[in-house]
Amino acid sequence: MQRNITIGTRESPLAMIQARHVQDLLQAAHPGLRVSLLGMTTTGDQIQNVALNKIGSKSLFTKELEVALLAERVDLIVHSLKDMPTVLPPGLCLAGVTARENPADAVLVAQRHQGTYTTLADLPAGAVVGTSSVRRMAQLRYAYPHLTFKDARGNLNTRLAKLDDPAFGYDCLILAYAGAHRLGWDDRITSVIPSETMLHAVGQGALGLECRSDDRGVRRLIRAIAHRPSEARTLTERAYMRFLEGGCSVPLGVQTTLAATANGYTLTLDACVASVRGDTVLRSQSSSDNNDDDAAMLGGSDPEASVAGQTWRALGEAVGKQLLEMGARPLLDEAKQTAVVVRTTATITTSLPT
Repeated sequence: MQRNITIGTRESPLAMIQARHVQDLLQAAHPGLRVSLLGMTTTGDQIQNVALNKIGSKSLFTKELEVALLAERVDLIVHSLKDMPTVLPPGLCLAGVTARENPADAVLVAQRHQGTYTTLADLPAGAVVGTSSVRRMAQLRYAYPHLTFKDARGNLNTRLAKLDDPAFGYDCLILAYAGAHRLGWDDRITSVIPSETMLHAVGQGALGLECRSDDRGVRRLIRAIAHRPSEARTLTERAYMRFLEGGCSVPLGVQTTLAATANGYTLTLDACVASVRGDTVLRSQSSSDNNDDDAAMLGGSDPEASVAGQTWRALGEAVGKQLLEMGARPLLDEAKQTAVVVRTTATITTSLPT
């Protein structure tokens, strides 16, 4: 077994926390294994003044990391799974998903409003909600048409600082609960948005572990820390997004649940497609039964290619087809046409964190 491996990660505070979490999991599961971290800056990190859906790339936070992985400068990459494209470069695979945190979205109100507002429903007409997600804007415009939505870019620490500075004009931020929680900001979370109001992003709250397809040693290391229920849920969501050719420019939302049965479990996918303007939200749901034999197939090194993975893919695609039959195609096309591609040249740097 390999005794020295390197994890590639973005250099943002949250990304480093997540990479160190995987580092700890690997070293606990494989005594004697030495795991080091290599931090990098990605295109998405460098471009901070443009909305994510207008930068024009499906690999904003992954491309530079994947180049290093293919060049064998690192052995695996830790991603926030919601940032990871559903189609990977040749020679790479999603080898595992760790236990998922709560995937819902959270509300953080500005310090000057604490004690006055808690939920989005509390906010007065015209209040400014900050978010960098077209998915959030679309669904929340539908639920709260009286609110104003304003793009908020930067790493989470930067966004929180902007929230509390009245000069930026934000009354609250919408962030993934998982990210705020991992950064220790539980005291700033004033409410969690229920799924009845807004479905979360594909893969949100989970960490995806990517490695070279032919690196059997690293794939075995990863399988020891993979979380099978989280893989069932997130890979179903990824199949749904892949089928609809979605990405950061398309307002897709999902929620998956698992329920135990006598012979295995029932997996349910609830998904939506929204219009960018927020005047339409199409939503559909379907379930599939999975037996224990399917779950056992996850012992292999590529969960998306396993027997269980094929079942999850079928469910994700079935829900996608239902939404197309309901009229989702014009909404998807409109979202892609709305995104104005911004072309840029960025200088990418890497460093080894202390």
